[in-house]
Amino acid sequence: MKNITIPQAGLILRIVLGITMLSAVADRFGLWGAPGDPGVAWGNWENFIAYTQTLNSFASKSVAGILGALATFLEIVLGIFLIIGFKTRIVAFGTSGLMLLFALSMAISVSIKAPFDYSVLTSSAAALLLSTIERTSFAFDNKFRKI
Repeated sequence: MKNITIPQAGLILRIVLGITMLSAVADRFGLWGAPGDPGVAWGNWENFIAYTQTLNSFASKSVAGILGALATFLEIVLGIFLIIGFKTRIVAFGTSGLMLLFALSMAISVSIKAPFDYSVLTSSAAALLLSTIERTSFAFDNKFRKI
């Protein structure tokens, strides 16, 4: 059996992290089903904003809406950039930071167990590892890299 190379492992990390982020966004827009359907966390924007307010108990509903929109925007941009391999090191580092912020918010506002149940810390660690990989397979970055 052939060994997986570092660039190939980086490709796998990029794709899985990107899809994970875009899947969460799809859930908050109801693309995975309606609220209460099996496997659906939010099912609509309103439920997502209510959860955002839970994670940010200091925030009013309008501030939670802004934070939710900002998080959603970042998850879309970072997720797409990870999948295509654009500015991978910077995007991976940013993804790690965003996931760590989610994990800390969950631990403080919900329970210390929550970030482990939703693998947010694992995603943060995976993104941090990805940020250390110099070159990944099939990345947009490779088009501009000097050989």
